[in-house]
Order: sequence, then structure tokens, then C-alpha cells
Amino acid sequence: MKPVRLVKGFLTVGFWTLVSRVAGLVRDIFLARYLGDGTVAQAFVVAQSLPNMFRRFFAEGAFNFAFVPMFAKKVEAGEDAGAFARDAFWGMAGFLAVFSALAIIFMPGLVFLMASGFVGDERFDVAVTLGRIAFAYILFISLTALLSGMLNAAGKFVITSIVSVLLSLTMIGGMILANRMGWDMGRTLAWSVTVSGVLQLLATWAAVRHLGYRLPFRWPVLTPDLKRLAVIAAPAVLAGGVVQVNLIVGRQIASMTEGAVVWLYNADRIYQLPLGVVGIAIGIVLLPDLSRRLRAGDDDGSRASFNRGTEFALLLTLPAAVALMVIAWPIISVLFQRGEYGPEATANTAFALAAYGAGLPAFVLHKVLQPLFYAREDTTSPFRYAVWSMMVNAVLALALLPLIGWLAAAVATTVSAWVMVWQLWRGSRTMGDAARLDDRFIARVPRIVAASALMGLVLWALSVVLAGPLATPGIRTAALGAMILAAMVVYFGTVLLIGGMSWAELRGAFRRQR
Repeated sequence: MKPVRLVKGFLTVGFWTLVSRVAGLVRDIFLARYLGDGTVAQAFVVAQSLPNMFRRFFAEGAFNFAFVPMFAKKVEAGEDAGAFARDAFWGMAGFLAVFSALAIIFMPGLVFLMASGFVGDERFDVAVTLGRIAFAYILFISLTALLSGMLNAAGKFVITSIVSVLLSLTMIGGMILANRMGWDMGRTLAWSVTVSGVLQLLATWAAVRHLGYRLPFRWPVLTPDLKRLAVIAAPAVLAGGVVQVNLIVGRQIASMTEGAVVWLYNADRIYQLPLGVVGIAIGIVLLPDLSRRLRAGDDDGSRASFNRGTEFALLLTLPAAVALMVIAWPIISVLFQRGEYGPEATANTAFALAAYGAGLPAFVLHKVLQPLFYAREDTTSPFRYAVWSMMVNAVLALALLPLIGWLAAAVATTVSAWVMVWQLWRGSRTMGDAARLDDRFIARVPRIVAASALMGLVLWALSVVLAGPLATPGIRTAALGAMILAAMVVYFGTVLLIGGMSWAELRGAFRRQR
């Protein structure tokens, strides 16, 4: 088996994902400036979430966790991986073309399921119109996800990370044009979503062809391999559906309060920045690596991959979680409070960000623990765990709704995420040494926690000292930047000082992992 530069893969994907998330942040700043938290903004958030919800349901849930291990093992065994990929590609294309057409026809029902609080006012009709324009995105982005899985299995991570920037760039360009040309902002944004899907598909298609794979058209045929893929993918599809039920519960609760859909959306986008950089990078690199190692019977290598992935996740996400909770208001005020986005929207978004921040490590740990199951083609166990987490989310959200209102959606999401981590951890204890924590990990985690706590104290003190500059429009960005820079110096300096990592290991991250 060709050795994999595991941590280098994490850093490569993480860097390009960071670029994508920063572009997404700029996009959301434009959205807040032009639309605020009004009718069109709320309608667009719901309209855009529909294709993205089903994308996670089908592409990221089923094909990323079922297709990638099967494809990687065929490549490793020297079997006809190209034919398998061709059959999967056109099978998915046929299914999603029909699904998209039906969804566009029955869009009012989908909007009702996502945000019944919109019924009876202008938000509902606008959401239906924008949803019909944007929904075709699911066809293009799901096929892009399948092609990206092929590239990731071959260790080609850069192009799959770069193409995700196209969504944000297309939407930013659409907003600038709409503002200058006097176009309808909501419709322009919806069309931008669909156009970006086409661009992403073309880019990954070209990369796959460059890799040597040809995917000539053929009518979908249910081959034995696709039947096996369907059997493996079905629980993953159901698990993805369970996760999306959590999203629907949150949207339904938010739709009952004017503006809450946008507050939760913007808070979600901020915590998705570190989640995307770390969690997605680990998920993309770790799954094919574990699949290859298990195929080769390399238990020691599997254990090393799992431990280094978990260590890398906590090294970056624990301090990020602390920062999101401690300085939620300065972050939101600097990024969003301008134009149509006022002080009340800022304060409410900050509350939501702090609630999501507490769950950030849990969301990233999902990306580390789930590949332990999917690499073994076990999609049933994560599905069972997801069902229990869904029940916790729904019950807690409804129970907290009378007490804390719309914020119940964010709190319940965080609690259910930690419930999912606990279940995944318990389930992985039956996998033997390959899923066991090593001495290095056990020694390092307490040090990472200590460094994160110290950084949190420093951030809190700085937020008090710099309260005036943080509230002054002309210098608040510089004040926030200074706080973040100081926090990074404190955190990484402490980690190096107390042995949370070493310079030698940092240099070694780019060497061959054995």
C-alpha cells in the first residue's frame, strides 16, 4: 500500500477549506449588508437550505461514507474501479434528476416542512419561488461529491477543496451585479447557487479525467456492485435523514420568531468556519486512509491514523470553541453589524454562536469517530446512534422552547451532538486495538485543555479592557484582530511549553506517515 501523508493531507485540505470558509464569511457579510434579517433574507436561508439538506442526505451521507471505502478498496485490489464509478455516477444522476423535478413541483410542501411559521405571510411565497430556482443545485453538487470521493481516494485533495470556493464567489458576484444592475436580489442569489453547482461539477469532472478515469454515458443499471453499495448506503442515507430532522426541528422553531432563521444561520456560518477547516479536512482524509489500511490488515497504522486525527481535531477545535463562547458578541458585531443588520440582530446572533460553540468539539469528533465504522462498511451503528441523538434534540428543543424561545434550537443541537459522540465512542470500543487511544494521545489531551482554558481567561480579560474600542466602528476590527492574535500566541505558546506538541513533530507532520 502506498503510504499516505496523513497530517499533510489534513493540513492541505484544511488550508483550502479555510479559504473556502473565509470566502463564505465574506459572502455572508454581503448578505447581512444587503438583506439584513428581513423577509427576503429569511426566505433565502430556507430556500438555500433545502438543496443543501438533501445534499447532506444523499451525497455526503450515503456516497461519501459508502462509495469512498468501496472505491478505495477496488483501487487497492486492482479491480475495475472506473467501471464501478461510472455506474454509480450515472445511477445517481438519473435518480437525482427525477427527484429534483418532483421537489420543484412540490416546493410549497417542502417549505412548509422546513418553516411552517412562514405560512400566512410573504416569507412563504418568496421562499417557494427562490427554492424552485435553487433546488437544481442538489443534482450538480451531489455528482460533484461523488467525483470528489474518487479524487480523495487517490490522495488528490486540493481540487476537491478548491471547488467549494466557487459557491461563495458566484454568490458574491451575483450580489454585486444585482446591486449595480437593479436586479431582484433574492432571485439573483438563487440563480447563483445553481450556477455554482454547474461550475463545481465541471471542475471536478476535468480533474477526474486528468486522473485517467472516463465516465461515458450509460443508462442506469443496477449492477451487483451497485446493489451492494445500496445495501451499505441505506443506513447512511437514513442516518443523514436523521441529522436533517434535527435541522428541520431547529428551522421550525426559528420560523416562529421574526428574524430568528437568519440569526441561527449566521451563527451557524461562523462556527462552521473551524468545523469546516478541521472536521471536513479530517473526514476527507481519514476515511480513505483507514479503508486502505484495513484492507491491507494494517492495525497499527489504523490506530495511528485514528489517534493522530483525534489529536489534531482537539488541538484546533478546543481553543476555537472557547473563543466562540467567550467573545461571541465582538465577533458578530465586527462581522455583521452594518447596513440592515442592527444591534438586536447582533446580540441574538451572539447568543446562538455561544451555544453552537459549546458543541464545536463534538461536531468535529463526529468526523473522527464515524470513519471507524464506515471504513468497516458498518453504516448501521451510526444510524442507530443518530436516531437516539435526533430524539434527544427534538425532545430537548420542545422542552426548552417555553423557557428560552428560539435559542432552544441551538442549545438542543449542541447537547444532541455530544450525545452522538458518546454513542460513537462506546460503539468503537469493540473494534480492538485499531480504535484504542495510545499513550501519546492520553498524555497530550489534558495539556491541550489547560492551554485552551488559559487562552479563554486571556480573551475574557481583553474583552473587558478593550470594551470601548470593540464598540467603536472605526477601530473595532483592529481591536478584535489584536485579541485573536494575542489568544493564538498564548494558546500555541502554552501548548509548546507544556508539551502539547513539539516543533519536531510539526516538521514531521509533512513526512511519510507509517
